[in-house]
Amino acid sequence: MAKKDETGRHGEALAARWLEARGLRVLDVNWRCREGEIDVVALDGDEVVVVEVKTRRGTGWGHPLEAVTPVKLNRLRRLAGAWLEAHPGTGRRVRIDAVGVVLGRSPADDVVSHVRGAGA
Repeated sequence: MAKKDETGRHGEALAARWLEARGLRVLDVNWRCREGEIDVVALDGDEVVVVEVKTRRGTGWGHPLEAVTPVKLNRLRRLAGAWLEAHPGTGRRVRIDAVGVVLGRSPADDVVSHVRGAGA
């Protein structure tokens, strides 16, 4: 696995744990269909939360959340529909969130930023 892929997977796992610690229930990580992949799908009450996770080892290229573009958000909306179709009756509403992870020199230095309703 390439270093970039390892960094991304590590950030997704960290984001999933971070969301769970804040009361969301993670339903899927790296859910795939023919249209693409959703990093994390969680449940916040009766709301299905589709989460895009961006991870970087620093901010030299900008904050990871800067990489969550309108094009990416539109794709996530389509993927949310595909996930709901594959999991009928899971939730009443859908929200798209973004999580940015900046990895520090040690796990204690990692910084997680969460934007609720990024796709609104």
